[in-house]
Amino acid sequence: MPAKRPSNVAIIMDGNGRWAVRRGLPRVAGHKKGVDRVREIVRACPDLGVKTLTLYAFSTENWKRPVFEVASLMRLFRIYIRMEAAALEQNGVCVRFIGERGPLDDDIQRMMAGLEARTAHNTLLTLQVALNYGGRDEIARAAKRMARDAALGKLDPDAVDEATVSSYLDTAACADPELVIRTSGELRTSNFLPWQAAYSEYAFVPECWPDFTAQQFGEILDQFGTRERRFGDVTAAQGGTA
Repeated sequence: MPAKRPSNVAIIMDGNGRWAVRRGLPRVAGHKKGVDRVREIVRACPDLGVKTLTLYAFSTENWKRPVFEVASLMRLFRIYIRMEAAALEQNGVCVRFIGERGPLDDDIQRMMAGLEARTAHNTLLTLQVALNYGGRDEIARAAKRMARDAALGKLDPDAVDEATVSSYLDTAACADPELVIRTSGELRTSNFLPWQAAYSEYAFVPECWPDFTAQQFGEILDQFGTRERRFGDVTAAQGGTA
């Protein structure tokens, strides 16, 4: 396995609906196929050297979609948790959910909490599922908690730095992603991990999520090893200030 493969990867799973429409199928068929792809990619991670995988499952903006499609997505979330819980636990996957849970139905919230508790002891792979997640919303919620703690004397405003902010985010338990992948050919980040991905490498692939295979995933991870990550610095060979 290449030494420079990233261990912390995030994926914007885009294109389920378009995949279905191009085949004359209802959009929900694409979402169902997308669930199968999640299963394949998650199972491939340990062999590919990935220790943390964050998947963008449902954004704060996705509520704007047709009511039937949103209801279908919520039904798929329920089915996935119910059907995959045992396998995730047995395969060493620790599941965490990030995002604002309040707007979700109570039964989904209970299922999410139950899956987190059931898999909390696992260490082979951490799977972060972004559900009702928006990066700006996450930062705003973190700012509110920081303000409350400052008002209570638990936080010194003058001591706030980047590490402090990171510790108040939903992803505080995990390192920032080294690589963010977006499927379907769209060239935007869609409010996904704006703070955490500030220095992440990006890969935009043309395939819609249902067509994104574990083999292609591995190839992208290998390509990551050829990139030079400078974090604002320069190498001796390059010199200069830009």
